[in-house]
Amino acid sequence: MAPADAMAPADAMAGDFPMVGGAAMYPTKDIIDNAVNSADHTTLVAAVKAAGLVDTLKTPGPFTVFAPTNEAFAKLPAGTVDTLLKPENKDQLVKILTAHVVAGKLSSADLLAKIKANGGRYNFNAVGGDALTATRRGSKIYIFDEAGGAAEITIADVNQSNGVIHVVNDVLLPK
Repeated sequence: MAPADAMAPADAMAGDFPMVGGAAMYPTKDIIDNAVNSADHTTLVAAVKAAGLVDTLKTPGPFTVFAPTNEAFAKLPAGTVDTLLKPENKDQLVKILTAHVVAGKLSSADLLAKIKANGGRYNFNAVGGDALTATRRGSKIYIFDEAGGAAEITIADVNQSNGVIHVVNDVLLPK
């Protein structure tokens, strides 16, 4: 079984394209053009817009995005998302969002190879400078943030024209 298959739910594929949030994700579209169609990522899309990162994530990249679902954002303390979306908190929102983006394209196979080559832990940096660590537990890949939180990749290898998205079940937070 391929690493992506081990992490993606059985119903995550429709035809030749992965399904995320009820929408097919087309590898010919960029990260933003696909994300806006996912019903599971409306909070992320609103946050990316509020942070002014749309144009950046439409560039050729490539980028690897660990994309938290609406449920992941809902795990944050009550009122956190509404507070972050206010214009006066844009810098903090950008810091959190850029903790989910890595320069370059890292597939789940790439992550697994790097985890194995580095003794079970692959340390790397997000574009915001935040330290991230990838580990494997069974057939799952987890991304740990600087604050000690861990996000499981629930749908891996959603290829985009400018990189790859890995859907995660938690929000990665800077220190």
